Amino acid sequence: MASIFSFFTGSGFLDLGFEKAGFKTAAVNEYHAPFLNAYKHSRKIMALPEPQFDHYLCSVEEFIGDGSNVAMIANQINSLQSSGELVGFIGGPPCPDFSVGGKNKGQEGENGRLSRTYVDAIIQHQPDFFLFENVKGLWRTKRHREFYDILKADLRTAGYVITDHLINCIQYGAPQDRDRILMFGIKINHISKHIDQESLDAMLIPEELFNWESHMKFSRDESLKKPSWPTTDVFAENITTSAPDNIIKELTIQHWFDKNNVLNHPNANAFFTPKSDKFKLVPEGDTSKKSFKRLHRWRYSPTAAYGNNEVHLHPYKARRLSAAEALAIQSLPIEFELPPTMTLSDKFKTIGNGVPFVAALGIANTINDFIYKIK
Repeated sequence: MASIFSFFTGSGFLDLGFEKAGFKTAAVNEYHAPFLNAYKHSRKIMALPEPQFDHYLCSVEEFIGDGSNVAMIANQINSLQSSGELVGFIGGPPCPDFSVGGKNKGQEGENGRLSRTYVDAIIQHQPDFFLFENVKGLWRTKRHREFYDILKADLRTAGYVITDHLINCIQYGAPQDRDRILMFGIKINHISKHIDQESLDAMLIPEELFNWESHMKFSRDESLKKPSWPTTDVFAENITTSAPDNIIKELTIQHWFDKNNVLNHPNANAFFTPKSDKFKLVPEGDTSKKSFKRLHRWRYSPTAAYGNNEVHLHPYKARRLSAAEALAIQSLPIEFELPPTMTLSDKFKTIGNGVPFVAALGIANTINDFIYKIK
């Protein structure tokens, strides 16, 4: 099996998918101490092994050029590759600078530059494979797409054969409409004998070897358009309603609340209470407001969190979602929890930043299948 080095780890939602798929964690890198502490806390609670080498609390910039951690990580990579292990880098650089609803500063923004830095780290350290995850704005916005294409060209020049895909996390079974661009690359020496000359010349992994949709449970239209999803209902605290016909119950907020027993979860009481009572007037399912967006229990969520760490209103309680409920929307296993000492802002920021667990698991299993094919 392969070992991964994780960058922009946050509290480790993407990593958890790879861990559950059988990948070994060599090292993790996170800049914000509360997120890294949450990573350590959750792994201890879930009885998962610590990284083989280290937890790096620093900027990813320390892994490129003559940064302070360059020699250390280079030695770790070399020791694994020398023993015959495949080494992978995984990471989703912070994305507000490419998000349509975010800062939109692109490659010039502070976060946008980190995408360049992550690619530079891949090129400098030459892992056997990599995964790059980001928002769809990097793919669909013209000026951001030019930057993305430059990154991709640089990786190909560095010897990586690549495939990329725009996915929606709901396709893996996560209860949210969340598009993401994924790019996977592998060193040419691992794949050259498995692909034809045309693919080799284009530095492109053919779909028959790497099928992005092989571990998806639903098609985009099947999950988002075809079901008769409810729109809005009058908000009344603690009112009970039955699931309507012609929906996919597995993709509803209520399904995941029940699945994760959110009212008895360790993070059940971690929630913000709005100071104004205006939020009580928002109908169940009305997500059109700028701030007060109330979810519908029998529908999926637009996102897990949004804006300045704001999290959605509960469908039928007079409060915002709890951290436990937001984790459920991110499809985390019931045993995953955040530290009780973590601030509410940090809890919701790390939840909102993370990749839904079932999507991470599906992606990791797709990579697993590919690695098996080229052994």
